[in-house]
Order: sequence, then C-alpha cells, then structure tokens
Amino acid sequence: MEEKQNESKSSSMKITRRRFLVSSALMVTSAALAACGINLGGGATTGGATIQPEGNQAKETASESPKAANLEPTPACGSPEEMTPAVTEGPYFTPNSPEKSSLLEQGMKGSKLTLVGYVISTTCKPVAHALLDFWQADADGQYDNKGFTLRGHQYTDDKGKFTLETIVPGLYPGRTRHIHVKVQAPNGQVLTSQLFFPNEAGNAKDGIYNKALLMDIKNNADGSQSGAYQFVVKV
Repeated sequence: MEEKQNESKSSSMKITRRRFLVSSALMVTSAALAACGINLGGGATTGGATIQPEGNQAKETASESPKAANLEPTPACGSPEEMTPAVTEGPYFTPNSPEKSSLLEQGMKGSKLTLVGYVISTTCKPVAHALLDFWQADADGQYDNKGFTLRGHQYTDDKGKFTLETIVPGLYPGRTRHIHVKVQAPNGQVLTSQLFFPNEAGNAKDGIYNKALLMDIKNNADGSQSGAYQFVVKV
C-alpha cells in the first residue's frame, strides 16, 4: 500500500523569527530569543553542542543548507503563514501509542537520532503540555502495524520543549525519508504533519515533501545524528 498522496505545498517561504532560530545550526543566542519576546532558556546538550529552541526553517540554499547570512528582515511574529504546515497522515497511524520519549529498543538496527525541539504558539509563547505523537518506519523502511515499535507519544515540559530518541528511518517505497507526527496544544486542534531530512535525493520527487518541514540535522562523530525542529501551532 503506497503512502504517497498529493499535497499542496507552500507557495512562498517568508523568513520569520522562528526560521531564523533554525539557521543557527543547533545553537542560537539569547538575543535571538529575546527578539521573539520569550526566554526559553536551557537547551539540551547533545554530542557536545547545546541545542536551543530551533525554528521551522531558515532561508535555504539549493542544497537545503540554511545560512544566517542570507536572512531577510523578519516580519512581525504571528502571521498565519508561520504555522507549521499540515500534511497527510498516511495509512499507518496507530492510535493509543505508549507514552515514551525514546523509541529505541535493544538490538534495533539503524543510526541513532536525537531530536530536540519546542512547540510554540503563533505569538511566540511556549506551549506547555502539548501532545506529540511520533511514528516512523524502521531502518529497512518497514512500519510495525501490529505493535508499537517506533511509535510513541510524549508531552512538552513547562517551556514547551520535547526530546525524541529514535533512529534514522529507512526509505519507504515511493517516499523520501520522513518521520510522522501529530501535535496538539491542550484543548487545541490536532496538527498532523511529517518531518523531513535535508539533502535527501528523494525530496525533490516526493509529492508530500515540504521544505518548511525540514529538520536541522547535525552529524556527530560517533555516527549518530542530532536534529532540531520547532512546531508552531494555533492556541
């Protein structure tokens, strides 16, 4: 059963404060956060680098590599187009997944990926106790449709932060590499979306791919990867 479905893509990508945050390649300054009107503080240390709140996507070059030097003046925070785009759920969602922030299991194949991010509102406020439900293919591109392997949900902390430990998914036939997610602020609407990997050959041919959903990915010396993404939802 093919997962590929036609989805309309964003016709234009404006540079926003949240996209500015991701252009810092997993590290942002407190000044950038202050410009957004919030102080999320902290950050998670992964592979020696401190990961601070990251934005959806900076202005990109042809190779999908964000560079802060290319930033345009940032508009006021809270424009409707700044919300994280919704895309198709696909055929393999399973409800009632277990609550866990690590999808890793003993003996699981694949390269480890640690994704750190935030859920914020269109007014730049952190969304505490937001639900995030992740599911994905294994290293061979297969989904577990009988159990809950590589499936799990979690909630953001008081600063809107989440951390997901998983593996880099294999390629599902007809699709580029991706991770599925549902995001819901308390008493809010469910956002169904997918996260994509930069510099994947299949991105340009995938009808669901949207560059606004690119994670910021860093390759670590131990062969693992660190990722960052910031979801923007209406509260």
